[in-house]
This record gives sequence, C-alpha cells and structure tokens, in this order.
Amino acid sequence: CTMLGFAVALTMVASVTSRAGAFVPPISAAGAAATRPACQSSVARQAAASDDMDPREKEMPKFRERPTKYTGACFVVKDNIDTDQIIPAEYLTLVPSKADEYEKLGSYAMIGLPSVYKTRFVEEGSMKTKYPIMIAGDNFGCGSSREHAPIALGAAGARVVVAESYARIFFRNSIATGELYPYECQERLVDIIKTGDELTVDLSTDTLTNHASGKEYPLTPLGDAAPVINAGGLFPFAIQTGMIKKLEE
Repeated sequence: CTMLGFAVALTMVASVTSRAGAFVPPISAAGAAATRPACQSSVARQAAASDDMDPREKEMPKFRERPTKYTGACFVVKDNIDTDQIIPAEYLTLVPSKADEYEKLGSYAMIGLPSVYKTRFVEEGSMKTKYPIMIAGDNFGCGSSREHAPIALGAAGARVVVAESYARIFFRNSIATGELYPYECQERLVDIIKTGDELTVDLSTDTLTNHASGKEYPLTPLGDAAPVINAGGLFPFAIQTGMIKKLEE
C-alpha cells in the first residue's frame, strides 16, 4: 500500500505544466484542489515548537512558516542561469538532511555566478542571504538535475523565484523539495527590476508588487503545485494526504 500510494503521489506530481512544457515524473505538481498557500500543518507547528530541535532545522522546508505574502529585497539574474552557477558541484557532498550541512549549503548559494554580477547573493562570511526573492530571466535552473540547486537557495533564505521560464527539472525539484515557490512572470522583469528593489509577492493573488515603482505585475498561478510546496515537499504532502503512511504507522 505504501508503494502504491507513493506511486500515485508521483503520478499526481507529474501532471503540472508550465510554459516550458509538460513535466516528467517524479516532481512537478498536483492533483489536489488548487488551494492557496496556508499556514503550517499541526505536525509542522509541533515540530517547530519543540524545545530540543536544532534551530537550524526550523529553517528546513518541512518546518518553516508559510505566509501568503513574502516581502523583501530582490536579487536579479539574467538568462540561462545553470545549476552549477546556483551551487557548484564541489559542494554537492554536503547532506541537506543534516541541519548544519543544510545551513552551510545555503551559504554557497549562487557562488558560481560569473564576475559580471558584482553583488553577492550571500555576503562573504554570512550564512544567509538578504534577498528572499529572486527575479530571473529565461531558462532558469538549466544544466544538471541536481536537487541541491533549489535546496541551496532555500537554505540561504530565498523563498520565491520569479522567472520568465524554468528548466523543467529545476521547476519540479523546487516543488518536490518544498524549498521555493517557482513563479513565472508574464513580462521580462529582469529589464525592469534591479537588485535591491523591495518587492512583495502575494501568493493569494498571484501578483508581484515593486515598491520602488509602485507597479504590480501578474504571475502565472501555481495551481496544484501550491499544496505540495506548502506541505514542505512531496514526501510530507504524501503523508499529510494519506498517500503513504508514516514509518511509525
């Protein structure tokens, strides 16, 4: 039953599409009602409130808070940002399931960007970024299929990526890991918005507001991907919806 339930979850998640095309299993999104992001599950709240939990673990997607709005400075990158620029291969030995290594992985996020990017996504000597929102051009997350790419961004403190389009494996990995809300924009925002601009992404209305200009931009709805991300990823979602049983059951 466990394997059957998980197979159903994988099939469900494979059904989400984007302008980049249909995604292959195991990780894109859906099958549940297209609900908007909500608060944490009771299981996540209890885990996050545990006194003996490593504080770094609370940053992991299964336990973190899920507001419907994210406001903060943005980091802007152009087209064809590949996974080696997001997290170089030399850091793939870090194990994201370990709280200390998860945090360390985040400190290296976007370190592979070329020198044309003068601003660092994570400042030297810091473990976290000051940019919770990333604005990207076309084909964001291309290259290898490493799950470490969205995980590194999430571990660094990024919560939303708004791109013109995604490499489909990066898109599905963002959803499956629960690390990022991978929105698609309907305009070329990288030519309008600059690094450091204060933005708000409203997940309840699928809009982005640039507070520097006061302009609001529509985003392509996440649809059935949202509940998977809100749950903290594919496995927590499958457990919460009864598709697979917890190990203790």
